[in-house]
Amino acid sequence: MADVITGEAVALELPVATFPSRIAALLIDMIVQFALLLLLIVVFVGVSGSVSTDYGTAAFLTAYVLVLVAYPTTFETLSRGKTLGKMALGIRVIGDDGSPVRFRQALVRALVGVFEIWTFVLAPVGLITSIISARGKRVGDLFAGTYVIQERVPARQALPYEFAVVPPPLAGWAAVLQVARLSDQTAEAAGSYLRRFTELSPQARDSLGIQLANAVAAQVSPPPPAGTPPAAYLSAVLAVRRHHEQARFAAVQSAWPAPPGLAAEAAPATQAPPVPATPASPETGMPEAGMPEAGMPETGMPEAGMPETTTTGLAPPA
Repeated sequence: MADVITGEAVALELPVATFPSRIAALLIDMIVQFALLLLLIVVFVGVSGSVSTDYGTAAFLTAYVLVLVAYPTTFETLSRGKTLGKMALGIRVIGDDGSPVRFRQALVRALVGVFEIWTFVLAPVGLITSIISARGKRVGDLFAGTYVIQERVPARQALPYEFAVVPPPLAGWAAVLQVARLSDQTAEAAGSYLRRFTELSPQARDSLGIQLANAVAAQVSPPPPAGTPPAAYLSAVLAVRRHHEQARFAAVQSAWPAPPGLAAEAAPATQAPPVPATPASPETGMPEAGMPEAGMPETGMPEAGMPETTTTGLAPPA
């Protein structure tokens, strides 16, 4: 997954473009470029019939550079990372930080592409790097600091409202939660579990919830309060992660340095994400916002008569 900065400084998670889609887009662009090159050669040959051979050679080299370098550079700069082939396949080039591709980056990709794609000098190296790179980078992407994402993806189901925020009893703990080490894969698995929470059988819901919560707890700190239901814990972690990412990308978008607590998780956060007053669904094991404190344990989360089952303080939902 890739975090892309929108005009509103919101981080959108988009998958990295697959190798087949990139190859298909490249073939389309190569067909267009080859046609343009033939057209320009025909024009220059017709003109060079009445001029010197040196002029014809210079004209041919000019056409070659215009087609192989100016075509991708111009398209990717003006369309924010797309060529005709990429438009057809629904993919786009972005910077490593998720920002739209810049002219310098597009130019570097095009110049390296002349050797990597058209002359086949770096083709084997580019193929290897595309396969072993987590983001499918070819050599041009490595030099330019870019990679390609898949924009045209099916709409993903949003998290249920009760899972999209920090549960009120966990607000104090969430204020010091450190999520910088949480991987995209683990966060995606946790989000998928919460989206399918009501579809799972109680047994699968409990076992998978404990498994995912323990995986998340190994990457974030501090541990949750004792007796915290896995669904509540995962909801809080993902909400804090979204809050930090949006703040960090907002700082990048406005060209201001991100606060240390958000950029590197060097210091504990001083404020948790907004917590709504709407009660959560009883089925999730998450306490209601208006529940009186007298009925709650010292940790702020209901034990529901369940003993602790892991060292992270997590307990299956009631």
